[in-house]
Amino acid sequence: QVQLVESGGGLVQAGGSLRLSCAASGLTFSNYNMAWFRQAPGKARDFVAAINWIASNTYYADSVKGRFTISRDNAKSTLYLQMNSLKPEDTAVYYCAADRGAVITGARYWGQGAQVTVSS
Repeated sequence: QVQLVESGGGLVQAGGSLRLSCAASGLTFSNYNMAWFRQAPGKARDFVAAINWIASNTYYADSVKGRFTISRDNAKSTLYLQMNSLKPEDTAVYYCAADRGAVITGARYWGQGAQVTVSS
């Protein structure tokens, strides 16, 4: 079965950096568009960033542009999110998502989430 497993979350001070990873299995990773979403307590799940299957295009939410970078390694079936200049409002559970079609508004497959907490 398809599994997406996030790692790399944790507690960081404002202004710091973290890198999330998402290891995929059970699917042909290079055929899938990938994305990161996040959900803060009491809020809806929001789109953060996406990358197409061959990594030729990336997309970002306005709130993270210039601070976050999405990338992928198809040989390792792994998705990444480099997060710099973190702010307390970036605190959320971050989810990896995969779909063969459009992935910005939703996806077929989801990971279990990784907690990111940014202290002020």
